Amino acid sequence: MGAARHNGTPGLTCPIQASMAMIGGKWKILILYHLLSRTRRFGELRRLIPGITQKMLTQQLRELEDDAILIRKVYPQVPPKVEYSLTPLGMNLKPVFAQLFLWGRSHMRAAAGKPGKIDKS
Repeated sequence: MGAARHNGTPGLTCPIQASMAMIGGKWKILILYHLLSRTRRFGELRRLIPGITQKMLTQQLRELEDDAILIRKVYPQVPPKVEYSLTPLGMNLKPVFAQLFLWGRSHMRAAAGKPGKIDKS
């Protein structure tokens, strides 16, 4: 599934829909979060994301690569060494993740009954 699956697709008239088509889901956000700080190897990502299967991590990484959000670099050695890093398009998500982090922290404080509680009414 490449970037073409998002561009010009009927029903994706909203920028949020287009964004979610590329980075939405249970695992992609966590993968991207861990790649924002530095290049990572497959096994490292798997350890950082509890609960993700090898198959799902592989699938999600392929989709992010197809969408030009990350780069997969394979080193010709035995055993194979593969590293993942964000492209400039992927790095453009950094301020989005910073805001998501702040929003999540605020929500965690509210849920714990600390100051800054969010009024849900």
